[in-house]
Amino acid sequence: MPGQLKSDATASRFTRWILPGLGVKAVVIGGGYATGRELAEFFLSQGPWGGLYAILFATLLFSIFCSLTFVLARRFQAFDYKSFFKRLLGPAWHLFELAYLLFVVLILAVYGAAAGAIGSAVFNAPVWVGTLALALCIAGIVAFGNKAVERLFRDVSYYLYAIYAVFIVLALWKFGTRIPAGFAVHHDTSGWALSGLTYFGYNIIGAVVILPVLRHLVSDRDAAIAGVVSGPLTMLPALLFFIPMVAFYPEVQAATLPSDFMLQRIGIPAFHLLFQAMIFSALLESGTSSVHAINERISHAWEARRGDALTHRQRLSIAIVVLAGCMFLASRFGLVALIANGYRALAYILLATFILPLVTVGVWKLTQGPQTPEPQPFPIQE
Repeated sequence: MPGQLKSDATASRFTRWILPGLGVKAVVIGGGYATGRELAEFFLSQGPWGGLYAILFATLLFSIFCSLTFVLARRFQAFDYKSFFKRLLGPAWHLFELAYLLFVVLILAVYGAAAGAIGSAVFNAPVWVGTLALALCIAGIVAFGNKAVERLFRDVSYYLYAIYAVFIVLALWKFGTRIPAGFAVHHDTSGWALSGLTYFGYNIIGAVVILPVLRHLVSDRDAAIAGVVSGPLTMLPALLFFIPMVAFYPEVQAATLPSDFMLQRIGIPAFHLLFQAMIFSALLESGTSSVHAINERISHAWEARRGDALTHRQRLSIAIVVLAGCMFLASRFGLVALIANGYRALAYILLATFILPLVTVGVWKLTQGPQTPEPQPFPIQE
């Protein structure tokens, strides 16, 4: 079919097997994860051992459900969330879109609040400066479409994993002797499974946000491998951050920016700046992925009606409108309140509109053999 989205047979194994996991990581790591706030809220709240169990449980869930999502997306040949959920939910696909819009509003507000907190902590700047800087960077990247977003996922990931590796080495050197004592603190770990499920529940949306990246897959085996790898790629930085946090359990839980709390105790100003730059980069790739998914959704609808792809200027304009509203929420409510109150509600909504249909309708459709893709007479803008 002319113009239909096709898998890229010339794509490298990195692009097919690793890039999707880096994309999911890009969605998950922003906001509270990169700052350590989510780790304190959902993992360390269960105690050191309970938090560790919850991280491992979330890793397993990501691998399972990313694999299922990726295989279905390839079978459907659906590389944007509207196409995917029209095949999965039928006429009820709008329920997911409402949940996704709620996710974007909440998550971008969290990213904006986190960027403002970083700017205030590092440069003593007004909170709005960091928030505005993040919004402008996101808008500038999404204006240039898929290839710009994929390059961001790749390049930021190299920097991010390198900084996390250096961070854990420095943390173990500076206060590693305190970590065993932290793990020895008694805490009721009975809630670790629910915490891991809740964290997974609102973050698994990353598997849908990065659907445009899956156009490189050439087989169901590619999709399954990419999904299995996504779990460790997504959660490894969380584990590397969580272990040093245990050294200061429980007082680190009260910090708005646990990362800044830890970096002050490492006491190396140059690395402090590098780490905060990494957090800003993580916020940038996470926010970019969320806004880009909206741009792709609008672009496909625009293409179907008007016959023309969105221009760079139109993509930029959409991004600015979306970001302006979300960043207002960031300045209104702040990072801690957004994470503590918004994420749990979002997790339950996404479990109902995404995970439940995935393990029922999705699994049933996989058992029916190859799926006939819907006509999509328009290319993804590169």
